[in-house]
Formats: sequence, structure tokens, C-alpha cells
Amino acid sequence: MTKVTRRTILKSGTAFAGGMAGILATGRAPAFAQGTTVHWIRWNDFVPASDQLLRKELLPEAEKALGIKINFETVNGNDLQPRITSAIQSGSGPDIFMLFNNHPQIYSESLVDLTDITDGVGKAQGGYYDLCKSNSVEGQKWISAPWAVVGALIAYRKSWFDEIGVTTFPDTWEKYREAGKKLKAKGRPIGQTLGHTFGDAPTFSYPYMWSWGGTEIEKDGKSVNMNKKEVIESVKFMTAFWKEAHDEGGLAWDDTNNNRAFLSQTISATLNGASIYIESLRNADRYITEKGTPLKNDIQHATLPRGPAGQFAMHTYFSHVIPSYSKNQKGAKDLLRWVHSTAYEKWFVSQKGFATPPTASWESHKMWGEDPVMTPFKIAGKLGQAPGYPLSSGKKAAEVLTKYIITDMYAKAVQGASAEDAVKWAESEVKKIYIGGA
Repeated sequence: MTKVTRRTILKSGTAFAGGMAGILATGRAPAFAQGTTVHWIRWNDFVPASDQLLRKELLPEAEKALGIKINFETVNGNDLQPRITSAIQSGSGPDIFMLFNNHPQIYSESLVDLTDITDGVGKAQGGYYDLCKSNSVEGQKWISAPWAVVGALIAYRKSWFDEIGVTTFPDTWEKYREAGKKLKAKGRPIGQTLGHTFGDAPTFSYPYMWSWGGTEIEKDGKSVNMNKKEVIESVKFMTAFWKEAHDEGGLAWDDTNNNRAFLSQTISATLNGASIYIESLRNADRYITEKGTPLKNDIQHATLPRGPAGQFAMHTYFSHVIPSYSKNQKGAKDLLRWVHSTAYEKWFVSQKGFATPPTASWESHKMWGEDPVMTPFKIAGKLGQAPGYPLSSGKKAAEVLTKYIITDMYAKAVQGASAEDAVKWAESEVKKIYIGGA
């Protein structure tokens, strides 16, 4: 495969879609593409049962129903963006790509308009969350079809926090820092990444900055004003917080390292989706606490603490795009329609709450009443902000995210740079993107 650098990346240019009523009105089933092979590439799901469900049950059903062949490929999540960049540059590759957050904005000129799919889903299911629109809409066009929102909440060991006298999860950064100091002194640090990884790093660093009053762009859409007291104070606090309370080796973790660290019981808390808890349920006999009890019984979830400017969240957003080079665009659209109409509920239930649907009607699904530990994830899509806040996301915000500028600002300080220098560097990099000058 062509070698892809960050520079080449930056140069690169839903349940029921149509509604049963429409099908009944025509008196016939939808017309689908025949004799087509559709190549669909997604991440390796952090809930393996869902990939198994797709491979063994749902996609064979789709092939039979649609009269197509499906080449289903899964890769590490961090490999998806380099793959689509290479595919668009070469003009060939998978017909359907899963992408994260606002990454579709980077490739908007090279993507098929999916408004005909999203209109039906939104109308049938109470409308898409603003988070989805911000990431997937360019102008009046849906450049990607929303799939799910993976809520980012703090998974923590309830008994370990109780042991240090913290019986309610800390609701401010200062309280969390104090709790973390005590936990690290007992060999139970907080685990967090500040690395170049699509999920846990930005879903931590962005809300953290917002909670101190910092943003990458002002509300006027023209001013970059990061080099200010609020942002500098956030970096100073993070530097001390990191050294006092965190596993400092977490600096370069990807989105799997913290899962393994938590399940091996070397960290006390971490920002994550629900995959840690779901894994502890799936293998309850394997994950046992130091007291001989199931680990699953000692895991709780909490929102990120609030800062001087309030409390914020950013959740990892999943959507699908169809590159315009695809010679199987009709078949690809047919597959997306089918998955959203016929298979989506089964897939959603298999996630056990790890992935939240992108539309409001799913908030009342009966699955949410089955496990109170998962209840906080139910409205993740409603509460999260998108990169580029306080504005809607777009190409420039996507470029800032892709280059990990916000995350790197904190990582540089943690590694020894002064808060002032780290913030000055970040502002310069963001200005190059939003304004075009240093």
C-alpha cells in the first residue's frame, strides 16, 4: 500500500431509511443492485461479538436479500484514515468506509452525497443528534451516514475510591487530582493516553480544555485566541495532575492499552467507552479482584469532572462514507439501507450499550433498563460536543483533530515544555489552519 504520511492525509481533498409505509405504498420490495460485490471496511470492534454477528449472521442475510456479494474487512481503528487517504489518491479501494469523528470533512469533495439515506433515518427515528450533524453535514449535504456514538465516560474501581474516602466520584478536576494522588500512592494510578490515537486521547483533551474556558476558535469563526490565561492554567494543572496522579507511561498509549491496564488491575480509573465493563461481563470468571470477587461488580461509570468554565464531553462518533471513485455506489447504498432497516437493532443490542444509536428514538429502547451500570451511556449522543466547538465542525476542525494539536499541547507540557511554550506552539499551529499564518 502507498505510504501515507500526515501531510498526504491533509492534502487529500440509522435504522430505517425509507420507511415501511413507502414500501407498502409501492406494493413491492425495494429494488437492489444485482451481481455486485461491495467492499465494506470497518474497525475491529471493541465488542468482538458484534463483528461476529455481522460476519456469521447479518451479512449472509444481506447477501441473500440484496443479491450481492460483500467483502467485509476489519482493521485497527487508527488504520482507517490512512486507508481512505490512499484509496482516494489512487482512485480505487473499498466501497464503504467507516470513519471517526469529523474525518469525513477532510474528504468531502471525494464522497458520495448520502442525503437520500439519512433523510429517511432521521425522519423515522426522531431526528439526528446535533453531534452527528456537526460531523457529517457539509452545507446542505450529508457526506457520511451516521452509525453510532461511543460514549466516553470514566470507568473506575468503586472499592478503591471508597478505600481512600471518596465514596462519590469527584465532580471537579481538583477533587479528581486529590483522589488520584492518594490512589497513585497506593500503586493504583489513573490511566490516560495523550498519544496519537483516535478515541481516548481527543475525547479527554478536548473536553478538558473546554472546561477551563479554552477553544481552538472563537465564536466569530475568525479569531484564534488560545494563548490566554485560561488555557495556560489548564496546561499547568495538567502537568501537575499527570505527575501526581497518572501512570506516566500512558503518554503514548493507544485505545487498547488502557483497557488492558484496567482489566489487569494496574490502574484505578480511565476515560473509555463501555468496552472494559462489557469485557468484564463477558469473561466474569477470568477477571477477579484482589478480594476474590468478580471485577464486573466493582466497575462504575462517571462523567468527566467540571472545570472553571463548566462540564463538557466529546464522544467518539462513527459514520460511513462512500468514496466517489466507487463503481458500486448503488450496491453500497443498498447495503447501508439494508443494514439500517433490517439489521441495526440486532447489532445495537449486541453492543450492550457500548455504541449508542445516532437518533433520539433509541433512548427508549428496552435494553437500557437491563443494566444500571450502563445507563449513563444512554444519552451520550445528546450531550457531547464536536471538535471545533463552539462552532459546527468542518474541514479546519478536522485538520486540527487529525494533527492532534490539542492533545499534543498537553503532551508537550507533560514531557517538560513550559505551559506558556506549549500553548504558544498550539496557537501557532491552529492559526496556520484557520487563518493561514503563524
